[in-house]
Amino acid sequence: MTDISASSAPSPALREEYLALVQRRRLYSFVLLVVFVALLASGFYVANERNAGGFIANIHQFFDFPAEVLGEAFEKAAEIPALLVKFFPSLVETVNIAAAATLFGAMFGAVFSLLSTRGLALWPRFTGVFRRVMDTMRAIPEIVIALVLIFVLGGGPIPAMIAIAFHTTGALGKLFSEVNENADMKPVEGLKSVGATWFQRMWLGVIPQVAPNYLSYALLRFEINIRASAILGFVGSGGIGYDLKNAITWGLGKYDEAMAIFILLFITIVAVDQLSSRARDRLIGRPL
Repeated sequence: MTDISASSAPSPALREEYLALVQRRRLYSFVLLVVFVALLASGFYVANERNAGGFIANIHQFFDFPAEVLGEAFEKAAEIPALLVKFFPSLVETVNIAAAATLFGAMFGAVFSLLSTRGLALWPRFTGVFRRVMDTMRAIPEIVIALVLIFVLGGGPIPAMIAIAFHTTGALGKLFSEVNENADMKPVEGLKSVGATWFQRMWLGVIPQVAPNYLSYALLRFEINIRASAILGFVGSGGIGYDLKNAITWGLGKYDEAMAIFILLFITIVAVDQLSSRARDRLIGRPL
């Protein structure tokens, strides 16, 4: 037993090699950290120099705008409930944009994910092509797509819905494909052995396994899309973001409207977050 223990102990040469490897990794990590900090500092310096006003020099004005909004909101606190009612239809439009975009994005994302998953793809040679398509869809920001569509279609909720759905397809397609890779292939093989088509194999053999995770990711994306829909309103895509832009643009005298919109957005996002979190917990079987 003594001989076995002695023979299993690492040799001094092996120990020295391991310590040298650890030191080399630490050195590389330190160099990367220094490079990252240098790039961060240089980027901040360049942005600060090109800005209309220096960040450091004007940092004392950081809270001026929130103070003006809160001050006017407190002065007109009695009008806030009526403004909440006034802007509620715009909030509904924003939520509808996000819901429609999430629905279409989830449907197309599911199709793209199945076509890009090895072992499930209808055309195995083109899995890489579908993956690159989804990468491209994720890489283009929603606001860029919305600006192009507004130029073509004009302002309104349709450009916002298409822009968000386009980006959502790429994002959910990537997440769905990772879920597909963990699916059990036995039902798919059984369906294939009895002559089922590719659509039947996916619908009956894969979707029942991955549907809870699909829905969980779609609900999470719905939360994100509500915020994206509100942001796109700033470029003329309708919804409550457009009203918020107008209120902020008018400045003093309209800050009570901006505060009412902030309150509506905050309540909506918190409510959707809580409801979707509970729904996701139920779908994946976690205790509430």
